[in-house]
Amino acid sequence: LHAYVKAKYIDHSHALPILALADQAASEALCRKIFGTRLIWLPYVMPGFALAQAVAKACEAHPEGEGLFLSKHGLFTFADTARDSYERTIEFTTMAEDYIAAQTRARHGAHLPAVTTVDRPNDAEPGKLIAQVAPYLRAAFARFSHDLPNPHWIFNVRDGASERAFASGLGATDVAQRGVATPDHVIRMKGRPLVLPRPDPRDLPGWARVMDERLADFTRKYHAYFVRNNRRAGGIKRELDQLPRVAVIPGVGLACAGHSAREASIAADLAQQWMRVMTDAEACGAYEPVGEHDEFDMEYWSLEQAKLGKRAARPLEGRVVVVTGGGGGIGAATARAFAAQGAEIAVLDLNEEAAQRVAQEIGGFALALHCDVTRESDVTDAFDRVASHFGGVDIVVSNAGIALPGDLLDLPEASLRQSFEVNFFAHQRVARRAVTIMRQQGMGGALLFNVSKQALNPGRGFGAYGTSKAALLALARQYAVEHGADGIRVNVVNADHIRSGLMTDAMIARRAAARGVSEAEYLAGNLLKREVTAEDVAQAFVLSAQLEKTTGNIMTVDGGNVAAMPR
Repeated sequence: LHAYVKAKYIDHSHALPILALADQAASEALCRKIFGTRLIWLPYVMPGFALAQAVAKACEAHPEGEGLFLSKHGLFTFADTARDSYERTIEFTTMAEDYIAAQTRARHGAHLPAVTTVDRPNDAEPGKLIAQVAPYLRAAFARFSHDLPNPHWIFNVRDGASERAFASGLGATDVAQRGVATPDHVIRMKGRPLVLPRPDPRDLPGWARVMDERLADFTRKYHAYFVRNNRRAGGIKRELDQLPRVAVIPGVGLACAGHSAREASIAADLAQQWMRVMTDAEACGAYEPVGEHDEFDMEYWSLEQAKLGKRAARPLEGRVVVVTGGGGGIGAATARAFAAQGAEIAVLDLNEEAAQRVAQEIGGFALALHCDVTRESDVTDAFDRVASHFGGVDIVVSNAGIALPGDLLDLPEASLRQSFEVNFFAHQRVARRAVTIMRQQGMGGALLFNVSKQALNPGRGFGAYGTSKAALLALARQYAVEHGADGIRVNVVNADHIRSGLMTDAMIARRAAARGVSEAEYLAGNLLKREVTAEDVAQAFVLSAQLEKTTGNIMTVDGGNVAAMPR
């Protein structure tokens, strides 16, 4: 196309006000009315050589034109300098904005159902409701992903006042089924959204049953769409997955799906643009985007599919991993190790700044949360936020702990109770909340505990630590027994002599001195004569999460300690 435009500089955009006018049956008349002869109107032509030829003819016939207004597509501006071309883009977009604003004021929103009503069923807070419904969404999408290599989906929910109003109004009407705002959006968000009923927090299983019915209907219709259009294309195309990428949910907003947080976020960004274009288009006319044939040709065009890339999925892509005590040595290493395998990470720690540092280091969509695991409300809120942020939970590394020194005979009861509160009861709180979500998702999961060699080989001077860790080992085994039928695997890692927040440099120095050895000798006091690091423990957690047919297992990461060997 650029070769056929004589100007040196060209800008191409899909500005939302432009699309709201381009997606109109009367887009040509609107173009003339708003822009006069400054923009050359063209009917929709699929990008490629045919469009380039159409542009060449149009520019030759209208040499005075400062740009192109492409129906169902977007805007081109051109000039002899980059600044002039860019400023024309801004000017024409502003003119479109002003026209839409004037039309909206004149029509008082007559075409916008329920735009001023924010629907909150049973007074549920939007964030809390998202946390409740998201695991059911993941479960339903997994059930309809049986032909896909990865049934795990990540959700990104946009729940602002505008999104909730749209979901309860225009988004639930036939207008939302007309198609995407501009054709190339179809590869990221499919051609139409899934429209779900308003969730009732008192009967979410009932809501999930209706969701299954609507998903089944959506996939049937998508398959029929493919068959119709593939026949027209000569039967040479291979059907893509049939699942929607956008769900319109009254009372919630827009729930958008992808196999990674990045994919879900892109779908959500485009869904918000689609919402705004549709709303503005209805305010000044009638939303009429590209038709089915052109939509299919774009969705199944090899050049468009190439935008998605063909990289191999990483082993844990689509999985959501929660790491408690994630701001410390072992927790931070574990969070990084899971992220390297493609997982989405939530870092929970009593020290929120430490959690944020780890999340920032991981980058992407990693979530950092303050969480005191000894407080039920903190644990509940943290898991709700994880479910709201990613859609659910697949793997939990229950890692937070405390090591209080002292022999049991001299240990104050308060210290013993504190040790059990952190090293046993806190893990029970985390496990209970995690398993509840995993069961709602129906995809199994992995519950992993950082125990210690002390659970099997107690050492002098750490009675509170050893006894509470032994209780934690029993807790893990009990969860393995009780939830194997749910597909939830429960395994533990027993480590020894790891530099971390529990075993500080000062503690290592004292214990080495007490044994009459150097610090290096103390840390390498095992059969392999090698120091075990936090990264070694992290890799054990990652491996445990990937052992699909192992539960109730103890994985030792101690360099070889005969006394601590399970027997």
